[in-house]
Order: sequence, then C-alpha cells, then structure tokens
Amino acid sequence: MKVTVLGYYGGYPANGIGTSSYLIESNGYHLLMDCGSGALLSLEKILDPLQLDAVILSHYHHDHVADVGVLQYYWQLHEERPNQKILPIYGSTADPLMFGSLTWPHASEGKGYAPADTLHLGPLTISFLPMKHPVPAFGMRIVEEVTGETLVFTADTAYIPELVQFADHANLLMTDTNFFNEKTETKWHMTAGESGQLAADAHVGHLMLTHLPQIGDLTVLQQEAQAAAGQIPVELAALRKTFQVKL
Repeated sequence: MKVTVLGYYGGYPANGIGTSSYLIESNGYHLLMDCGSGALLSLEKILDPLQLDAVILSHYHHDHVADVGVLQYYWQLHEERPNQKILPIYGSTADPLMFGSLTWPHASEGKGYAPADTLHLGPLTISFLPMKHPVPAFGMRIVEEVTGETLVFTADTAYIPELVQFADHANLLMTDTNFFNEKTETKWHMTAGESGQLAADAHVGHLMLTHLPQIGDLTVLQQEAQAAAGQIPVELAALRKTFQVKL
C-alpha cells in the first residue's frame, strides 16, 4: 500500500499547493481520501480521475471537499470509464445536506458511513474514530487485508487520548499538524509536539505531518515533532510525494 500527497495545507491553498487530499493505492485499487482545493489538478498529473475506484471523505469542511464538485463534473463529462459507471463517494451521514450532495447524476453516488461501521473497499478495510472538531469529523484506520499494512489518518482534530489506541502500531500515521508548539489558545488541530507524542505513545512505524500551516518554518515544525517522537522517523507531507506503508 502506498499514499501519494495531492495537497497538504489546512484552510486554503498557497504557494501553488492545495489543501488536504491523498491518493491511496493497493493492488491496483485507487482510493482518494479527502478532496480539497486543487486535488483534481494534482491528481490528473499522476492518474486519470476516471480510474478512481472510490472517494472517502473525513468531514465536510471546504479544505477537504472543495474539489468534489469538479470531480463529479469530470466524471459526468467523460463517457469512457475503465473501472465502473458511477464513482462511489463515501461520507458521513451526520450532515444530511452535505451527504446528499455526494450523489450527482451520471457521475457519483453518495454512500454513507457511521462511526461504528467497518468498510471493505477493494483490498482495504476501513474503521473510524470520531474526532474533536467543530463539525463531525472522523479519523480512519485503513488496513490492507492481505499484508496487514496499516495506515492511520487523524483527519482534523484536537488531541484526544483515544487516538493512542486507534493508531496503535500503525505502519504509517498521518496527523493533522496545523500548529507549532507555541500554540496555547483553543485548538481544533494538533501541535507538532502532540503529533510526535502520539506517534511515540502508539508505537507507530513512521509519522507524516500534514494539514500544515502556510506560514512559518516547516523544518521547525518537523523538529518539534521529532523531539517528541524519539526514534520514530518524522517527515513532512510534500506535494505528490509518495509514502510507502510497509511492515
């Protein structure tokens, strides 16, 4: 299993880079996880969007779903579809209006998930954990069934203790790291130190920092996370960089 970063900023695109979106690939299966601003343009550079097998959304904030509409138009306006006639888009049913928008004629069909659900998408099994965020948001634990390789994505969240068990021994942990350690006011995202400490407490194999801030020295962000993570490798998300999820 591998993950390619299509966008990694939180809130809004900057510096020619879009917001949260990631392509997960396993044994020829292509899953788009979140679909933020700029996701479609970034995806087109590495994969025909018609080759997607599914899309899954962690929550409905615009920096995670901004390109869903144009992806639906792309499918609607192209007749050659190599894998399937309609693109399934998985999203939470906690927001009925936004969930309803995932279905678009001759393009996509919304498929709902609830926190207690376990999804089986191609070679992948996906379970969920509710996060601490202003809207319903869900972290994902994605396991490649044949190998057991495990990816955990926190989605957007302030730190919650439940994340330690949820991320336990993940091969790759992707954390919402929108703040430097100096952030002390109300937080709806994690600091670098909290991300690093989560990685250490959950004994993960590798930590990727994502949902990054547009302003500030990101090498400092990485250093702050590394100080808390100890010997666990810590890397910054980078545009169209591929991370291998391996045991």
